[in-house]
Amino acid sequence: MDLAWYALLGLFFAGYLVLAGYDYGVGLLLARGGGGAARRREALTALGPFFLGNEVWLVAAVGILFGAFPMLEGELLSGCYPAVVGALVGVILVTVGVQLRSRPDDERIRARWDRVVMVGSALASLGWGVVLAALLQGVPRQADGHVAGVSHLATPFAAAVGLAMVALVAVHGATFLALRLPAQPAAVVGRTARRLVPVALTAVALATVVGLLSARVRDAVQRPAVAVLLPVLLVAALLAARAALARRRPGWALAATGAALALPVVLVGAALWPYVLVSTTDPGASLTVADAAASAPTLRLLGWVALPLLPALLGFQAMCWWVFRGRTDGRAPVYW
Repeated sequence: MDLAWYALLGLFFAGYLVLAGYDYGVGLLLARGGGGAARRREALTALGPFFLGNEVWLVAAVGILFGAFPMLEGELLSGCYPAVVGALVGVILVTVGVQLRSRPDDERIRARWDRVVMVGSALASLGWGVVLAALLQGVPRQADGHVAGVSHLATPFAAAVGLAMVALVAVHGATFLALRLPAQPAAVVGRTARRLVPVALTAVALATVVGLLSARVRDAVQRPAVAVLLPVLLVAALLAARAALARRRPGWALAATGAALALPVVLVGAALWPYVLVSTTDPGASLTVADAAASAPTLRLLGWVALPLLPALLGFQAMCWWVFRGRTDGRAPVYW
């Protein structure tokens, strides 16, 4: 039962990164100078029907974390609170900026809200990347369950993974716009997405090399083969996305970039198993999934609540994509 709930937690958080990832990617791309206010408005219009529903996956993941893994929730928040707070502030800034930018008629005020969305997107992407890096490299957990400080967040590996997450999100957002915008601007942003793929590949390669050279990561990882295989799959997903973009198949490209964003979550869960937090100071203080989970009666009770949650969320997302299918000018895109 512990494994099932751990997998469900990973599924919800990976789903959040895949779906909200293109929200933040679009926000990052607002910094492009070409097209001015009209292009920024067009990009946010393409995003509009989806971004609030995408954030629900984060709420569901946090609910499972608090209910099914209360000990992990406490350790994670105490040991990674600067990154978690930064990511949540970014989420809030994106949500507020997207909704409030359309209220005033003054383009200067709208431009300020656009900058808020850009900053929020960067904070959210960087923050979640650093959290995943912190889990993968271990935390200084003491025998009494206390995590000593937050200095483990300021490592080259954490910085490399955070920047890699920003690059992956940017590619994902550009691919989403290639699918949703009218044909002419979609072709332009599609070229941008293809140019961003090598940037993302470089960032992923850098994070992988830094991780392989890091004693922290080598000591924390329980399955080295998995830790090597999954970055290879991530690179393959990015290459597949670039090939699909070159063939003007943005649907396949979006599926590939989505897989690239889900793989870091799979990497953390699979490489650390059976641990969820590995202590870098006291091996005996490492926290296993079984130790972090709530009691069996609590998990069974939560199951009655969570069991219908996944099909409901999947159904809602499918309905949104069906209702708002096609490009923003009303023309059907070439999905596949």
